[in-house]
Amino acid sequence: MEEVKVIGFWTSPYVYRVTWALNLKGIKYEYLEEDIFNKTDLLIRHNPVHKMVPVFVHGGKSIAESMVILEYIDETWPQNPLLPNDPHARAVARFWTKFGDDKKQSFTRFYKAVGEDLARAVKDAQEHLRILEEHGLGEKKFFDGNEIGMTDLSFGWIAFWIEVMEETAGVKVLDVDSFPRLHAWIKSFREVPGIKGNHPDPSQLLAYFKGLREKFTKPANS
Repeated sequence: MEEVKVIGFWTSPYVYRVTWALNLKGIKYEYLEEDIFNKTDLLIRHNPVHKMVPVFVHGGKSIAESMVILEYIDETWPQNPLLPNDPHARAVARFWTKFGDDKKQSFTRFYKAVGEDLARAVKDAQEHLRILEEHGLGEKKFFDGNEIGMTDLSFGWIAFWIEVMEETAGVKVLDVDSFPRLHAWIKSFREVPGIKGNHPDPSQLLAYFKGLREKFTKPANS
């Protein structure tokens, strides 16, 4: 099999989408950690347009953008498909993955907000989570049905990152009483082989986000 590499950064949920997909497919890969604050020639050479992670390298050929990478992986290795077979179900999956990426700021802005803006950001995040709870997930075990799929990977950050963001900002956004379906999904998602144990260390991630919050909330003239 041609060599598979993933260029990533340890805090990025977009990178984990790719490694989760490879794990679900049973594809071996080499992971290359990148310092996104001091970008290497390797990253710039493989992603000269955006110079961002993740970058997927297969047989020496590079692919950027996490959802593009996931579709490539699914087409290249058809075992354990990430997208449903039904055309309508595939379209629905693509809709929700796009919804999540388009609204990512609305979901996560609260961790770097303060005061009245923090209250607004929490409300905004909860409104979008409510859409996911009622219309995206509904009564299903996973977003794409009974088996984990691409939509689940795209929202995987909720399972591991949002709790850290809540602690960083000192707020509760995704409480179990208001979002029981999403909490049930989180529990199922975390236990999937290939995902379980493959996520950032929570204490290290918390320290990282606290540093980001301090940077974002620091007065401009200080």
